[in-house]
Amino acid sequence: MIHLSPAAIAEVHRIQSKATHPNIAVRLSVKSGGCADFYYALELDDAIATADYIQTCDGLQIVVDADSLPYVDGLKIDYTEDLMGGGFRFDNPNAVSNCGCGNSFSVNSA
Repeated sequence: MIHLSPAAIAEVHRIQSKATHPNIAVRLSVKSGGCADFYYALELDDAIATADYIQTCDGLQIVVDADSLPYVDGLKIDYTEDLMGGGFRFDNPNAVSNCGCGNSFSVNSA
């Protein structure tokens, strides 16, 4: 299960309101690369595959592909703003290390 803070939900709703389809889903995926082994990707997406995991959180439809799901189970997403701007913050119980950028992480290989 993926958890979004109220601030993250509000920011996604703000981003969705500017999209051509305001109820478009949010796709969360994990990609190879970044400062560590993997990095998070968030994007609006209306192409949902039958193998995708779908979770609804406060009216938001969150979609995760099957390959990314083991890496994000239990993930907590927050959104914060400071003088340098705003951004999503990730707290992943599966990560064994995180890069200072806050978007890249490593896991133990099986």
